[in-house]
Amino acid sequence: MSPRLTSALLWTLALVLMLSAAVYQRLTGPTNPLRGSLVVDGASQRYRLLRSEETVRDARIAVPAPGPEATGRLIWRRYPTSDEFGTLDMALETTQEGRRELAARLPAQPSAGKLEYRLEVDAPDGLVRIPSGEQEHGEATIVLRYKDPVPLPLLLAHIAFMFFGVLIGMRAALGALFAPRGMHAHAWITLALMTVGGMVLGPIVQKHAFGAYWTGFPWGYDLTDNKTLIMWLVWIGACVVLGWKRPDGTPRWRARVAVLAAAVVMTVVYLIPHSLRGSELDYSAVDSGVPAAEAVGTGS
Repeated sequence: MSPRLTSALLWTLALVLMLSAAVYQRLTGPTNPLRGSLVVDGASQRYRLLRSEETVRDARIAVPAPGPEATGRLIWRRYPTSDEFGTLDMALETTQEGRRELAARLPAQPSAGKLEYRLEVDAPDGLVRIPSGEQEHGEATIVLRYKDPVPLPLLLAHIAFMFFGVLIGMRAALGALFAPRGMHAHAWITLALMTVGGMVLGPIVQKHAFGAYWTGFPWGYDLTDNKTLIMWLVWIGACVVLGWKRPDGTPRWRARVAVLAAAVVMTVVYLIPHSLRGSELDYSAVDSGVPAAEAVGTGS
């Protein structure tokens, strides 16, 4: 097989791996919408229930209306607290696309504030609870977290640098296995992308959203920050083993193992759902008079 064809195949495989990671991140994690379906007029219609919203607006919670006379209730409270649950009646609304929905709005909270909620919908076939099931302290609920707005160009730049870092990191690993001559440059580019995307733009995004640049080790337990730190450190280690000077021939086996190990660690870390153990508002501190901006921590 020619070197050009080999390179094309490795880039294609790296792209597939990166896109798979992107889809996985989109479908997992505690802030991505909860997806499900309701039967409306004999047909199943899908819904997306928010688990993240910006502090500048109330969170619109809506599901397809199972009939013209349908009613529903949104049951909610601050999280994590022992507050009594409140109830909001859901109203019939028609979207711009012409869909009938039952909707209610959760009140906006300060940055890192969380609400837990559940829905009760009166459908033709009986009462539907969303989510269904129970948890340790009662019926299952959905947790929604608020964040301050992040400038879109900044957010897109952060996401792009991180995903291109994963793409080229995957390519470096595949090169270490099958065609190592370009591995040196790919590893150093990966480190550069992780540095800019994760260690520079990431904290700036965090500052906009939750008021702090860094809430991971050694100051907190933010899992996203700690994941980024681990990925950055393993690529530093791989590049130290590689050295700055590009080898004239095939890289020595230690360099190939170091790059492959960095990519494996990156992949494992990336499979941990995004935004776990993130910033969380301490409502007990707020209730005692602490300003909301000073009552944000990370879960241990």
